[in-house]
Amino acid sequence: MSLIEVTDLSVRFDEVRAVDGVSFTLDPGAALGVVGESGSGKSTVAYALLGLHRETGASVSGTVKVAGVDVLTADERELRGLRGGKAAMVFQDPLSSLDPYYAIGDQIAEVYRVHHRVSRRAARARAVEVLDRVGIPDAVRRSRSRPHEFSGGMRQRALIAMALACSPELLVADEPTTALDVTVQAQILDLLHELRAETGMGLLLVTHDVGVAAESVDDILVMRHGKVVERGPVGSVLASPREAYTQELLAAVPRIDASDTSDVRPGGAETAEPVLEARDLRKVYGKGKQVFPAVDGVSVSVRPGETLGVVGESGSGKTTLGRMLVGLLTPDGGSVTGTSDVQMVFQDPASALNPRRSIGESIADPLRARGEKDEERIRARVGELLVRVGLDPTLYDRYPHEFSGGQRQRVCIARALAPSPRLIVCDEPVSSLDVTTQAQVLSLLDELRRELGLALVFVAHDLAVVRQVSDRVAVMRRGRVVESGTVAEVYGAPKDPYTKQLLAAVPALDPSVAAERRSERKELAEAA
Repeated sequence: MSLIEVTDLSVRFDEVRAVDGVSFTLDPGAALGVVGESGSGKSTVAYALLGLHRETGASVSGTVKVAGVDVLTADERELRGLRGGKAAMVFQDPLSSLDPYYAIGDQIAEVYRVHHRVSRRAARARAVEVLDRVGIPDAVRRSRSRPHEFSGGMRQRALIAMALACSPELLVADEPTTALDVTVQAQILDLLHELRAETGMGLLLVTHDVGVAAESVDDILVMRHGKVVERGPVGSVLASPREAYTQELLAAVPRIDASDTSDVRPGGAETAEPVLEARDLRKVYGKGKQVFPAVDGVSVSVRPGETLGVVGESGSGKTTLGRMLVGLLTPDGGSVTGTSDVQMVFQDPASALNPRRSIGESIADPLRARGEKDEERIRARVGELLVRVGLDPTLYDRYPHEFSGGQRQRVCIARALAPSPRLIVCDEPVSSLDVTTQAQVLSLLDELRRELGLALVFVAHDLAVVRQVSDRVAVMRRGRVVESGTVAEVYGAPKDPYTKQLLAAVPALDPSVAAERRSERKELAEAA
């Protein structure tokens, strides 16, 4: 009997059909990846497996059977037995999924006691056991910690531990690695692989990242606009996609091993004077014994028309460096020359734009700040900038909430272009975007670089993206640059062990390559 049987599932929210006639099965112990962009309906399908659309106003039809439970007709008692007992879910944002007031161990123990009549002591022991299994060090002590005392990766491990507490037959993971650094993402994916091998549980993985699916599943189901457009063994679908949409999705995925022109990009001339030069930059936070250097003696330069990629994990100091380069932070040591003609594009376009001002007014702000007073000329210039970033100039009076994430980021790029800078610092500008939207924004930035002679500093944790856009790369760790050079040097022949570790953690679209990298990561971890 199948672990999951979904037949003609449809989910409506008022007049919006989020899922439209989806059918699939999953056998015990197997892994299925549900892939698609935002709005494709993939998370809606995952929620339907546990009956999470009840009392939300959604209209659900079709048949959904999970571990022998008919989810759409089950009463509340049957659903409680299913959720956490037979099937468990790991959500995208672990911080919002955990109660901030209670210790991690107590929360896991509570889930265990819902499904098993055991003492509090026995439930606590089980919580420690599963925390240890998911790789939480010193599990007895850390079980008494609250969520804010854990890193993002540790919180996600804690959620997986909670899901494992009752030994479920099925784990539903909804974008479990989206907000994580590449090495932490790899650790979580490796953990899921190990747990499947050990326990025999089935896995349904929801993700917009095709590489993550290649790392983790046997079969893949591609969704678009609520419908299934392609399905099959992951190796076959990714190697030879039949549908145009799947081909488009795969073509947009940046790769670290692509034999394209990224190694020979026409960057800035080596003899040109740098647009910006930073020497021995240092930034320190904290006081007394708690002092730590966020940036510790970093020197970089960028020439006209060149893109410098700055890559590293959270806490590496890359964002602090970027903010010092544009003058948003004052260095505690060292110097920066060339900051008068520098602008910045931030990670989250929604929070970077004032929700109470039209996008046209936001783009106009830098023009007015430079002394431009002729409103007709300002509006005309904003219209030119909107066209330049691929938006309709008639959208001047629209507000940020009326735009998609990719469109908002285009608005932010237009605002950065308004004062005609020589260099733009981009801080994780595509990390929150779907892969096809990400590709469009990256293409726009490269087009602007070539046509306007702009220099770019591209700050990111995604090594594949950095390779695609950069001429030179600086790898940061704990406030220092541990390796730098051309794209060909850093990606083709990395010297520092940390760089090798980062590269080994990047998801591969070929399942056989993914397996090789998994083994490589294990070897690097054992050698560390």
